[in-house]
Amino acid sequence: MSGVHEERLKLREVTIPVEVPVRPVSKREIKQLEAMLIIGTLFRHDVIQAALSKEEFLTWVDSLAIAASALAMEKAGYTVSQIAEELGRTEATIRRHLKGETKAGKLVRETYEMLVRGELKIAIPVLSPEAEEEIKVLSERVEKLENELRQLRGENTELRERVLSLEERIKKALEKLDVAINTIKEAKNILE
Repeated sequence: MSGVHEERLKLREVTIPVEVPVRPVSKREIKQLEAMLIIGTLFRHDVIQAALSKEEFLTWVDSLAIAASALAMEKAGYTVSQIAEELGRTEATIRRHLKGETKAGKLVRETYEMLVRGELKIAIPVLSPEAEEEIKVLSERVEKLENELRQLRGENTELRERVLSLEERIKKALEKLDVAINTIKEAKNILE
């Protein structure tokens, strides 16, 4: 992301109250913790900045979801083999996520620790007033250009019709000219 765009994108942090069980006991609580870990991780300021520069963002988000699910299940007392079976991943993959050996696993574990300490904040991207004004100006320019394009298309259609009409007139004039030339040739032959 270029420096110009970074100045326009401002982040506002919102504190999330810890209403999510950090030691879930039911499937519902596991899903709540999993969702908070995914959302909390995705909307952390550092993660947003890193994600904006990643080309393989969707693959990374999938890893993040697996890491969040694995950690939530681990906190509920599931074994690594139960988690692997439930998520359709290998035990080795689950262990790497849980140990924080993967980027996604490390980030999810950090988010969990922040949640436990009551420090989890979500960075919400908001446009600066300058960016909003620039968007308004650009929208007006786009509308103006679209109007000009419609007008030019209309003029282009009109000019094409004129060209076709002129081509037809030239064709008729050439036919008349050919008739006149042939008449002159015949007259010349008669006179000779």
